[in-house]
Amino acid sequence: MAYKRQIDRLPIIPADAKKHNVTCHYCIVGCGYHAYTWPMNKQGGTDPDQNAFGVDLSEQQYAESEAWYAPSMYNVVKQDGKDVHLVIKPDADCVVNSGLGSVRGARMAENRRSDKTGTQQQRLEQPMVWRYGTWQPTSWDDALDLVARVTARVIDKENEDDLFVSMFDHGGSAGGYENTWGTGKLYFQSMKVKNCRIHNRPAYNSEVHSTRDMGIGELNYAYEDYGLTDTMFLIGANPLETQSNLFLNHMVPGMRSGARVIIVDPRRTVTVNACEVEAGTDNVLQLPIKSGTDLALFNTLFTYIADQGWVDSDFISASTFQGDVAVEQNEAFPAALGSFEFARQECQMSLAEGAQICGVPEADIVKAAEWIAKPHDDGSRRKCVTAYEKGIIWGNDNYRTVGALVNIALATGNIGREGGGVCRLGGHQEGYYRPSDAHVGRPAPYIDQLIIAGHGKVHHIWANDHYKTTLNASEFKKVYNRRTNMVKEAMDARAGATREGLVDAIVGAIEAGGIFSVNVDIIQSQIGQAAHVILPAVESGEMNLTSMNGERRLRLVEKYMDGPGSAMPDCLIAAGLAQHLERILREDGRDDYADQFQGYDWASEEDAFMDGFNAGNPEVTYERLRAMGNDGVQEPVVGYEDGKLIGTKRLYADGNFDRHGREDKKALFCAGAWRGLEAAGKASQRDSFTFLINNGRANINWQNWFLDKDNDFVSDRFPFPFIEINPDDMAELGLSSGDLVEVYNDVGATQAMAYPTPTARRKETFMLFGAPSGTQGNVINAGVNELILPNYKQTWANIRKISDAPASVRHLSFKSKEFTSV
Repeated sequence: MAYKRQIDRLPIIPADAKKHNVTCHYCIVGCGYHAYTWPMNKQGGTDPDQNAFGVDLSEQQYAESEAWYAPSMYNVVKQDGKDVHLVIKPDADCVVNSGLGSVRGARMAENRRSDKTGTQQQRLEQPMVWRYGTWQPTSWDDALDLVARVTARVIDKENEDDLFVSMFDHGGSAGGYENTWGTGKLYFQSMKVKNCRIHNRPAYNSEVHSTRDMGIGELNYAYEDYGLTDTMFLIGANPLETQSNLFLNHMVPGMRSGARVIIVDPRRTVTVNACEVEAGTDNVLQLPIKSGTDLALFNTLFTYIADQGWVDSDFISASTFQGDVAVEQNEAFPAALGSFEFARQECQMSLAEGAQICGVPEADIVKAAEWIAKPHDDGSRRKCVTAYEKGIIWGNDNYRTVGALVNIALATGNIGREGGGVCRLGGHQEGYYRPSDAHVGRPAPYIDQLIIAGHGKVHHIWANDHYKTTLNASEFKKVYNRRTNMVKEAMDARAGATREGLVDAIVGAIEAGGIFSVNVDIIQSQIGQAAHVILPAVESGEMNLTSMNGERRLRLVEKYMDGPGSAMPDCLIAAGLAQHLERILREDGRDDYADQFQGYDWASEEDAFMDGFNAGNPEVTYERLRAMGNDGVQEPVVGYEDGKLIGTKRLYADGNFDRHGREDKKALFCAGAWRGLEAAGKASQRDSFTFLINNGRANINWQNWFLDKDNDFVSDRFPFPFIEINPDDMAELGLSSGDLVEVYNDVGATQAMAYPTPTARRKETFMLFGAPSGTQGNVINAGVNELILPNYKQTWANIRKISDAPASVRHLSFKSKEFTSV
């Protein structure tokens, strides 16, 4: 019987099963899958004309046959109100994954809600309102009426500052162009809410301000560039773990064709190990820098490359700003922007100085520079594709660090060319389409700190769980619980009151310091425990949903099943809230304000898509995307010919850079000198506590475990979040494998399960980010950079034993995660 899935045999997919295009909704890679559905009282046969694979299943299939699927790819779900078989299996013809399935994507089917098999019973099914000391189920009209009435009491035309909003900005599971438009139209067009934040950081801002300010969008290459390059330069990223099929289907073939790999990471990861296996140790260079010193490393590389003359002078002359300073450093720009020579002067750092700061030998810095930029023996330019992620995005001095990395790609002409690019690897897929957010300002408000300080009266939360994914989490949770409990107590005290009386009681508690919390999600989240109204949403596959992946590949996921209960797409929830606000404002005689909430008469998610994304991209429709299949089209879409959407393989191939909006279309260099640990409190924490508490993802888990928490396959492997520790450090702490430890410092405490890791450096640990039973954010201080980007990575704390390994972890393996060919 398949492991903990209660399945000992699987039905054959019949030849006439419905076939739907599906993009995996977990990581940004966006692998292609197909969802097959068919009636419960039917299954296919072994003859080729009786099954969806078109092969003779009475014969033994070859090892990598497409004519199979795993138990994790099967479930029984509702479709149009009826039970149907569901299989979601990789699409062998999709250019993204070529039939590969990750440990996350290949479990999409078992992570669907099913009343027959019992999976994902945690899903929210109907709206709930806090009544009689608990959450009571209710109707959409009742729930939205309460939200609208309380919200209308604290906002007014031209003044919505007492409404705080937390909302996703991504594609995939809970986002997409439909849902970002619905929420964006509500809060940025009908209103001008400025006190808002994004799902994984405490302000409404970009994680990559500097590359955009330099003129370069952060997703500018094609995945095929990994197979065309000479060198892969990976920074603050662990792609085998977190973008598995990008690594396996694109990076590995590049290595097998001779590409070298440079990896900048304080920690030896499974990616380092796998690259050494595939490319050979002589072709892999790890630079295990001191945490937070990336900027010094990049400036040293930039200086050395420039001093050697290994720059693309023609590209610099034709496509980058000539002169001195184009943008002065100020509150909105944490470093000046300008010409190559200006940046070279400002960023200058010698090999000796860089090596001393980074803790990397000078010879290794020189080798990295040679692999990145030294011309080939025939004089031709070296191709280098650069990929970075949260290690520097959520690390020290974000603006200058990302800018310094982009400087290297610009100086060597490795943007817009085959085998080049300097790109984020990404977390979620992208699906952002909203009205202008210019009114928010830059720097954007630091929402979590404002809430802690008592600001905000109503808080609308869309697919966010600050309790698991914010910094200074201990303090935030303490204050948020206190403020929301004030409102709950007021609601309990007025049980049985009229609607107007209840709203009066809620507003009275708000004016006394409380906050009214509305949570839109697919499950009951940790922050949702504090909410007063909970609204159930659907996710990818339960609605039609569009988004793009890390090479800007736009696809349509077709709806293949019903959502649970009365749950709705976020865009239609936003529309319903807008309609209730319009009605209530008219009841109050505020007609001018009410008029701003017109235009939400959407009957489906496709209506929201046409109202938003299609209005700006008229070539793109559901019908045309459906015809493009799982390969989709790479944005921006530039036309429609011969029944196909025409896209753009890689950006800036013409040498014109436009992300900054400058008319000259010239790229800018970033003039950001090294200035140490920049966020407040980081240096003193480093000097006061023993262990670096690095953090990140694990392959088997994703994001904040939002569906994995109640999945046996995952929870059996990691019942508790692990913390990787050097065995010698464990011995000093009196720890054995699986013991529970407390991680504590001056801002809070959390817990984890000790995982011995011989490759971990002494006094440097790695802990899972966003885990529900061990929130790493509890020990991260409130320090952010000038543009309110969180510094999750540079955190130090002490560690002590809580208990011996509990019974639930004693069966686990704590072997090394590294692959060996022996």
